[in-house]
Amino acid sequence: MNDKLKETLKLLPELPGCYIYYNSDNEIIYVGKAKILKRRVKSYFNRKHHDSVKVNVLVSQIDHMEYIITNTEVEALILESHLIKKHKPRYNILLKDDKKYPYFLITDEDFPRILIVRKRNMNKLKGRYYGPYTNIGAMHSTLDFLKKIFPLRQCKTPRFKSRPCLYYSIGKCMAPCQGLVSSEEYKAIVHQAELFLSGKQSELLKQLMEQIQKYSDAEQFEKAARLRDSYLDLKQTLEKQKVVYENTKLNEDVLSLQYEDGILVIVVMMIREGRLIDKKDFTYEVEEADRNEYFETFFKEYYNTLSMEFPDRIVSEELEAIGNKTLYEEWLKIISGKNVKISYGKSAQGKELQKLADKNALVILNNAKLSKMSKINEDFNNIGSYLKEKLKLNNFPYRMECYDISHIQGTNTVASMVTFINGLSKKSEYKKFKIKSTEGKPDDFLSMKEVLTRRLSHLGDKGWDKPDLIIIDGGKGQLSSVMKVVEDMGITGIDFVSLAKKQEEVFLPNQSKSILLPRESSALFLIQRIRDEAHRFAITYHRNLRSKKSIS
Repeated sequence: MNDKLKETLKLLPELPGCYIYYNSDNEIIYVGKAKILKRRVKSYFNRKHHDSVKVNVLVSQIDHMEYIITNTEVEALILESHLIKKHKPRYNILLKDDKKYPYFLITDEDFPRILIVRKRNMNKLKGRYYGPYTNIGAMHSTLDFLKKIFPLRQCKTPRFKSRPCLYYSIGKCMAPCQGLVSSEEYKAIVHQAELFLSGKQSELLKQLMEQIQKYSDAEQFEKAARLRDSYLDLKQTLEKQKVVYENTKLNEDVLSLQYEDGILVIVVMMIREGRLIDKKDFTYEVEEADRNEYFETFFKEYYNTLSMEFPDRIVSEELEAIGNKTLYEEWLKIISGKNVKISYGKSAQGKELQKLADKNALVILNNAKLSKMSKINEDFNNIGSYLKEKLKLNNFPYRMECYDISHIQGTNTVASMVTFINGLSKKSEYKKFKIKSTEGKPDDFLSMKEVLTRRLSHLGDKGWDKPDLIIIDGGKGQLSSVMKVVEDMGITGIDFVSLAKKQEEVFLPNQSKSILLPRESSALFLIQRIRDEAHRFAITYHRNLRSKKSIS
């Protein structure tokens, strides 16, 4: 830390505001907000090592800093968002805009159209945006439905001078270009489309029924019939939507966060008038230490760019980890113009909705893991070569085995062996072991010694092919215990490593220094996946045994 930075730290006020870190090239590398600047900024420098690799690297590159004082923490939050958007600092988590998140746009024209646009203000189109949406296929289906129910103008310019086009003939346009609909009547239909996109279906159905009655009383039966068809189509569509709560005033967003093996999934379930109307999902590859920061950044960016009507309440147990409930409720009120409550989902209804969101997020997480494993399988030659070089292996890790121990205070101790070939699990070659040497006296080292002795004694037997690499779940001590067994049995031609959970360190035999594989690398993901599969298989076997013992 240089003298200039030390001097700035001494002068930091105990006030809310934003802090801005610069590197030696005078480039902004990080922007943050704080309730008390002095306390927050000093927390970066009063520790030698942080849990996050990113924070350690960030601190090492800070050359000097500036800060901006604000009146309140919520002002600091708004200023932080502005500064991050403006400067795009390299160490702030930046959730990139993705082409798969488009919006509906109701254009600001004399006779508006409904369009799908990739991003807001695209081609300087003005109007009211609704979104973002994460499922482009469902979005196009919704657009087709909207065009059927609300026959708004589809052409940018009239196709013919003196007659309407085919869209009018098939009932998908009211031909405002030919003066066949009044401005007031057209605006009423635009308003109905806005109600639909805002999730206000009950109000929309009520308006349609009133309009049908109005046309009937005026003996405009053709218009009444067309509206009646739209009403029935809409009602049929709404009946297919799941009513998650009988209270038709329930307007909530339910958020779920699921994380595993470097993959973070966030799901937003949108409930309007008691109905589940939409689900949005977002997937990122992140370090475990950064998951809460990612979620907080996502929460701020999602609601800061939300173009649909805000819910009355946002439910998520993950928001409790972020804290600052009052701060975010105040911030939401400023950006939405209404009171938006934050709930941690502790009530019975909240738990039920959270469970539904979690179920959706877990499905997406598992699909993301399968997709990543599929890519690993396609690229296994490169990943295997990387592991061979990085972990100083003698063999190419074509066949990998991993072992894990499971017990409760030494009772029902079991071990698992999982097998991965060419980067994919081979479940037909999984093995499970009842541990006999440590029953009643927990000793993971002795348990691992027993299972490896039993496994290695089968080398050459049918159904016990020789592995290229054996991965042990544990640290340096576990690996040393295993290597003693290997030496005593005179086993050669197999590589051994261990993986410690806390920092995901890989230990090699007879080496005190661990190896850290890049956090977002496919190689680390594969080893973690094998380790987690061994843990899952072991704990499932242990629970089955414990359950049988309890029954007996």
